[in-house]
Amino acid sequence: MSSLMEYKNYHAKIEFDEEDNIFVGQILGINDSLNFHGSSVSELHEAFHDSIENYLK
Repeated sequence: MSSLMEYKNYHAKIEFDEEDNIFVGQILGINDSLNFHGSSVSELHEAFHDSIENYLK
């Protein structure tokens, strides 16, 4: 199962890794490979936002 998240017009594909019991996200539409993860939805949101903010710097 996968879904999408959006932050500052960037989108990320989210999947659940059952083996590691974490959510894993991959930011789409950019030339760099940006991935992030979290063990909860709130951790996932924070990691996604942090990834975008770091990318924009």
